[in-house]
Order: sequence, then C-alpha cells, then structure tokens
Amino acid sequence: MREAATKFALLPRDAKAAAYPADPGLDADFGPADDLMVAALAVARQIEGLEALREALSGELGFALARATRIFISLKGRLIVTGMGKSGHVARKLASTFASTGTPTFFVHPSEASHGDLGMLRPDDGVLVISRSGETVELSDIVAYTRRAKIPLVAVTSARESALGRAADVALVLPEVVEACPNGLAPTTSTTAQLVLGDTLAICLLSRRGFSSRDFTSLHPGGNLGARLKTVEDLMHRGADVPTTHHASTLAAAIIEMTSKRLGVTGVVDDEGRLVGVVTDGDLRRALEAGFYDRPTSEAMRREPLSIAGDATAHEALAKMTRNRVTCLFVLDRGRPVGIVSVHDLLRIGV
Repeated sequence: MREAATKFALLPRDAKAAAYPADPGLDADFGPADDLMVAALAVARQIEGLEALREALSGELGFALARATRIFISLKGRLIVTGMGKSGHVARKLASTFASTGTPTFFVHPSEASHGDLGMLRPDDGVLVISRSGETVELSDIVAYTRRAKIPLVAVTSARESALGRAADVALVLPEVVEACPNGLAPTTSTTAQLVLGDTLAICLLSRRGFSSRDFTSLHPGGNLGARLKTVEDLMHRGADVPTTHHASTLAAAIIEMTSKRLGVTGVVDDEGRLVGVVTDGDLRRALEAGFYDRPTSEAMRREPLSIAGDATAHEALAKMTRNRVTCLFVLDRGRPVGIVSVHDLLRIGV
C-alpha cells in the first residue's frame, strides 16, 4: 500500500485532480487527491508496524510473551495496568479487555499512584507497565514500589535498555516503527503496536484459562453482545408452552396445538414422548390441500427434526436457523422435547 501511495504522490497534480476533482470549498493547493496520499501513507505505515510486530513475535518477543503469560496466569491477585499519556490511554483500554476476558484487572494512573494509590497494589498482584521510551518520569514510583514489594513487573516498551526495560521481570520489547505522522512524532504506529501486543497477551491468557463463550456471557450481560451470547435455555419456551402432538393424532389436533402455541410449528412425539418429527404451518397447508385432514399427523410430519442444545448461545441458534431455513428449534433431553426457541425470541432481544 505504501508503494502505491508513493506512486500516487509522484503523479502530476492535474492527473490527481482528474481522479479526485477539487472541492470548491477547500484550498485549491491541497485537494482531496493530496488527502488520499497522506491517508494511504499513514495506513501503510501502520500496516508496516504490525508486520514488524508479527515478525518479532516469531523470535525473542514471542518467548517473552510466553513468560509474561505464565506470570499473569499464576497471579492469585489482580493485574494492574498503568501508563502515561497516549500509552496510558492504551493501558486503560487493555485493562478493560483483560477484565472482560477473565483476568481481574484495573488501571492505576501513575501520578495518582505517587499520591497514595500505591496502596491499591497487593503482594499477590502483578503489574503491566506501558511506555514507549521506558523513561517516563511519572512511572518511576510505581516501578520502584514493585521492586521493593517483589510484585511481578512486565513492561511493554520500545527501549530494551531503558530504566523500565532493565527493571522489569519480563520486557516485551516492541520493534522500532515509523510513526504514521508526517513528522514522525505523534504516537500512532507505536500505540497501535502497544494495543495489538496487549490484546495478544489478553488472548493468550484467555486461551490458557479456557475462558468460554458462556464465561464471556456472564461478564457481558448488556447490549447487543450480551443478547448474542445469551443461551437458548435462557430464552426457550418450556413445559406446557412447548407445542407437541402425538404421532397418531389427526391433523385437526395438530392445527389446534399449533394455533394455541402461536409458534407456527408443532413437534410430533411417539408413545415414549420422544421427538420423532415436526409439522410446520406450511406442512399443514400442503396436507390439507391433499385431503389429509383426518389422517394421522405422522403422515404429514417431517422426520429427523432439527434441535439445539440448551447451553448453545442465541447467536448459534440464529445461525442454525438461518442455515437450515427454519424459524424454530426444539431443545431435547434424552430425545424428549423440553423447550423450543423461535427466531422471534432471538429478534426480540436484539440478536
């Protein structure tokens, strides 16, 4: 992308203007074509930074990440994340990600730590410090405190020989990158690398902990994400609300059952109460057109009905319904229907 952006930058101004006509409301000397060039170069530098990070993870940085994972997965206390300036904003985001994926975490501002918040750290905690230079003055007190209290310290920095890099139990040393800023100064590519490395550490901890979608649901009960992760068991109709018809009963009985339960479907059960088929409103219409009104339901049912586990997520239920072009799924217990979930149940909660 950077090569393409550079080639674009070398085009004559009239060629660029032909591709992106000037906006009369903007400075004629710096039009949309120039904006495109700047944007393309900025994105290209970010991509190059991530490519460098991926390459570094195949070497020493990868081994350091594994050591950091072992330290944090064994903590009996919490993970404390800190940083100053732009790195501090990244640290706040990462603290939220760690906490939401099963690692009890909170952010401590380094300046506040120097004014009493060091008391928030306990001996069984661990600390993750983020600083590109590794020489941020505001971090000195919290770093020194971890050394005195023998609290595990992991650093994310671009300077191995910095004060932070030397003090840390594990230094996650980021590769040198070019900032996306034209001046090479504003933290952009470097903060992207910090964020991605921190997210990678969170995923390593999640994987090591065996953190499941159900665990995720318990920590994300609100919003669209919470809705998608609710389980079928949370949403399904139960007991007398589950439409079922005996296989030997007539279609007239199936119509009554389907109408009273208002789900557009009824399950067909055998003498043992096991689900052996399903009849939809479409199946009923076709059967009635063929004169099956007084015939057994078993003659109109679809065999091998679809079902889903009660602990499946709402998202998984919707995907299965969409894939099979059905609007309801039965939940079985040893072959017997104990619940049913419909697409309307899923849409109502915002899946």
